Amino acid sequence: MSKIALVDDDRNILTSVSMTLEAEGFEVETYNDGQAALDAFNKKLPDMAVLDIKMPRMDGMDLLQRLRQKTQMPVIFLTSKDDEIDEVLGLRMGADDYVKKPFSQRLLVERIRALLRRQETVEGDAAGTTTGETKVMERGHLRMDPLRHAVSWKGKDVSLTVTEFLLLQALAQRPGFVKSRDQLMDVAYDDQVYVDDRTIDSHIKRLRKKMRSADEDFAAIETLYGIGYRYNEE
Repeated sequence: MSKIALVDDDRNILTSVSMTLEAEGFEVETYNDGQAALDAFNKKLPDMAVLDIKMPRMDGMDLLQRLRQKTQMPVIFLTSKDDEIDEVLGLRMGADDYVKKPFSQRLLVERIRALLRRQETVEGDAAGTTTGETKVMERGHLRMDPLRHAVSWKGKDVSLTVTEFLLLQALAQRPGFVKSRDQLMDVAYDDQVYVDDRTIDSHIKRLRKKMRSADEDFAAIETLYGIGYRYNEE
């Protein structure tokens, strides 16, 4: 049974969403502000967190920033209805997905299940229980080990979320070949989950930023405007 942490200062959302998730077979922990959630996470992490952005004491952005210092567990943001800045900033800070308020609880459940499936795929590879590509992949200065969910560039470790790892793996598997945004969506998201181009672009920007933390001259991921992305082996 997967444990989901739901963090929101709206008690109606905490009550209704937790009831829905529990009915779907999840174990749910609820918190009404970011600081309370962080205190609990410092003792034991859940399998996934669903975070509201605007909360008292510590908002979702601050909480995510602190979480990413210690864990790459899946995180979904709940964002304001028309606030694209929240969505883009959240993804660039390391969130795996977002759902706009007001939202369908069925949509949220589908997003949670899709993200957990991706996490399970990675963990299954690490345990040697899946039939996916599990061999260490080396492309120039890049080294990716699916069994350990480990990435290094020029010998320096780079910590990636599940989404970032899958996107980089998809690009690096065939250097020089272009991957469209639709193809990358298929890699990173479940077929039943729709995301727009901006979501993929934000993940790629975050991925580049992390790779440049290991090498400020990193330029292996090329943008082909209007087409997609390409990995160029260096």
